[in-house]
Amino acid sequence: MKEQNNDVFRSFHYAEKTTDTPSLRVMALHAFSYCERLFYLEEVEKILIADANVYDGRRLHESLDKGSKCYTLELASEKLNLRGKLDCARRESGELVVHEYKRGRSKEGKEVWDIDRIQVLAYALLLAEHTNEPINKARVHYNADKKVIDVDIDLEKAEQEITSLVAQAMQLSNSLERPPVTTKSYLCKKCSLAPVCLPEEARFADNREEKPKRLFPADDSRRVVHVTEQGASIGKRGEQIIVHSKDKKKTSLPGHVISGLVLHGNVQISTQAIHFCAAHEIGVHWLSFGGFYVAALSPGGGQVQRKNRFYQALQNASFKVNISLRIVWNKVENQLKYVLRSTRNKEVRTSAIEKEILQIRNVLEKLSKIEKQLANKKNLSSEETEKILGKIRGYEGFASKCYFQVLPKLLNVQKGDLLYFEGRNRRPPKDPFNALLSFGYSLLYKDCVSAIITVGIEPALGFFHTPRSAAYPLALDLMELFRTILWDIPLIASVNRKQWNSDDFEVTPKQVWLNSTGRNKAIQIYETRKQEKWKHPVLKYSLSYERTIELEAKLLEKEWTDKPGLFASLRIR
Repeated sequence: MKEQNNDVFRSFHYAEKTTDTPSLRVMALHAFSYCERLFYLEEVEKILIADANVYDGRRLHESLDKGSKCYTLELASEKLNLRGKLDCARRESGELVVHEYKRGRSKEGKEVWDIDRIQVLAYALLLAEHTNEPINKARVHYNADKKVIDVDIDLEKAEQEITSLVAQAMQLSNSLERPPVTTKSYLCKKCSLAPVCLPEEARFADNREEKPKRLFPADDSRRVVHVTEQGASIGKRGEQIIVHSKDKKKTSLPGHVISGLVLHGNVQISTQAIHFCAAHEIGVHWLSFGGFYVAALSPGGGQVQRKNRFYQALQNASFKVNISLRIVWNKVENQLKYVLRSTRNKEVRTSAIEKEILQIRNVLEKLSKIEKQLANKKNLSSEETEKILGKIRGYEGFASKCYFQVLPKLLNVQKGDLLYFEGRNRRPPKDPFNALLSFGYSLLYKDCVSAIITVGIEPALGFFHTPRSAAYPLALDLMELFRTILWDIPLIASVNRKQWNSDDFEVTPKQVWLNSTGRNKAIQIYETRKQEKWKHPVLKYSLSYERTIELEAKLLEKEWTDKPGLFASLRIR
């Protein structure tokens, strides 16, 4: 409880001076002592993830009965450059004692962990400065094994140790370089930021003999909600997202089960709902009625370091060409593997298909030659860079043309049928099959934008694609890895299962698009595909395709931040 009638223990809020460098939180110092990389991700890059352990800790603090005369204080010190909130300060035998409550276990049942010792030392220094009284003792309460461990405090030594740690932490916070993954792998097992840090994947990039432990979640328990009804609106009530339909019906959705909202066409969303989504990391994406991507809710600050590192990577011509090559290689090889898998029957594989397969193989051989040429070149001039990128783009375009010439042979439709396909057309699509392709690619584009925003890099600059349209080049780069896997395959399967009919489309002489029924059907097929699990061919652990998009975005950032070599390695079996 908080004591209200004692001036010494009043709740104290330190008004910081306006400076470029705010004081350090005690919990940040706790993180720094645990792992410098964790500190950097949380305090510098502002990546905060509340996992089950974090919520358990919050519930513990809310439920604890700390007894009478237990004072909760918020303190800060300009001298120490520290601020923090004490769990409890209690007077015992006339002396002030700091109490700290922990969800976990003590060290071997008889000692405090060093990071907890540092935390109570910092609180003791803050309390001593605020009350002008000596603090000689602190107690750490470990809930899991019901242990209370005393910590003796020498304020002079404590100040020397904490001052040194604060200086080191502040120096690290001014760096653009993210610290390397810790060598103490046991620290990563229960770390809430393991899905962002990807420590096991970084170690695997160094040593591929041992299969990495999967700390990256296999799937997302939350779901994407698509609102397609024209005239619908979205609001918020408490912790609920409320969808209002045109006929005044209300659908309530708990906020904690939603990872994203996709608004198709004329759908309104309230300011309160937008604020709620921003605060709870719920992506909001706007698509036009015809399925074109319009905009996304983007987070605020905290991404400066990540974007700066990204900009530096883009200045490296050899790196840019290498990433572009790997993106195209991945796309073309997956297209080839899908065609080969779908035409195993010799009766299906006609001479025309054999010809297109041979041409796609030739593209892969040409890409291989470029890779060998790059291996002997450490520095590329801007002229060489554009020349090589031009070749890669030309090979990608030719391979895609061959692929789409084969695609009609994979469809169980006849000329004159609704979904007969004679080749790719778009902007706008002129037949139902191309309308389906475009709409599915819009859904995929939305997920790629979302993944890039989540990682915190700049989608407006890319490696392979150039900024020539309203679309984000980096999202288009990431899309190339998933077009075949996430949309072409399930779409062709749905066509061959006769899932589509004329009632799913709006047809005009110049354009074809999906109506509300068709959009809902396409969304269902796409979202179902995203939830399917597969085994990553290099990392060798299983995860959903939905999580794979985010994983690839994180592995892309690792190419210039940590350990390269894992991005764009997913392949169709």
